[in-house]
Amino acid sequence: MLYHLFYPLATDIKLFNVFKYLTFRSIYAMITALLVSFLIGPWVIRRLEGLQARQVIRTDGPESHLKKQGTPTMGGVLILAAIVVPTLLWADLTNTFIWLALFIIGGYGVLGFVDDYKKVVEKNPKGLTPRQKMFWQVLLASVVGIVLYTMPGYSEQLYFPLFKRLHPDLGLFYIPFTVLVIVGASNAVNLTDGLDGLAIGPVSINAATYLIFAYIAGNSKLSAYLQIPYVPGTGELAILCGAMVGAGLGFLWYNSYPAEVFMGDVGSLSLGGGLGTLAVLTKQEFLLVIVGGIFVIEALSVIFQVGSYKYRGKRIFRMAPIHHHFELKGVAEPKIIVRFWIITIILALVAISTLKMR
Repeated sequence: MLYHLFYPLATDIKLFNVFKYLTFRSIYAMITALLVSFLIGPWVIRRLEGLQARQVIRTDGPESHLKKQGTPTMGGVLILAAIVVPTLLWADLTNTFIWLALFIIGGYGVLGFVDDYKKVVEKNPKGLTPRQKMFWQVLLASVVGIVLYTMPGYSEQLYFPLFKRLHPDLGLFYIPFTVLVIVGASNAVNLTDGLDGLAIGPVSINAATYLIFAYIAGNSKLSAYLQIPYVPGTGELAILCGAMVGAGLGFLWYNSYPAEVFMGDVGSLSLGGGLGTLAVLTKQEFLLVIVGGIFVIEALSVIFQVGSYKYRGKRIFRMAPIHHHFELKGVAEPKIIVRFWIITIILALVAISTLKMR
């Protein structure tokens, strides 16, 4: 809105020319997201407490988690507000990619909200069934895949780090591939959200990384120089990425150890879906496996644990996801959290380094 309001005035007032720069608007989207978090965060937490939206802790988990019983959850509504408001203020709202990303973030947020509400407010421990959640996740992601497939000039080719000339064209199969990336990322972040600040830290780092890739992918000269696919219009996603970083840092203010509020499925499903969508839109799907390595490891630990117990009758880890395994081995929760952040920063640097290895 601010972009559409002030940028046209640049012809008469040169000061407003700054609104054409993605860097300027990305920075202020980030700052706006932080301000939104700080301004409405305490109010959101009080409202969640009033709704009795309190976290229920599993009795079969680490004993240290029992003290978290009763902490407000569904704090992801704060994250959604801190992403959507700055994006609407600072982004070019005629950009299709912005709306596709907001569609997934908002849609998955609503899905997570319904699941959380059933569990913690209506006291229905089952919430939405796994089949119901998967159905809606797949349906929403399919909409994005279909829109991209039918978009004039949009390529269904895949691009791989380190391989300059390997660009298989998926054609119609690009739609299920899009679904796989978005749904997979959403559920991987959801599995990671188990300790105070464990998920939101890596999400913020991932969003900052994709801010760089969105900016480059939308710039014809930079993308040609660095040999990554040029996707006209994706540069505008840098504003949304900036908002995600600001929203993540703002939420971390309340979610850092010991947490005042948890994000719940409303936060984890939407953030994971948002990251998956950013990866698809910028044509950097496989880089998400690198920069989002923590999410991949967490998801694989659950898959391997379930598979091993089902077919061998034995567990690989003391408890899955793997962060609980480390807890049960006696590693302090804050140490696990910070170490996972450090690993994510290293993986983000590796992902960015691939820009010069193509």
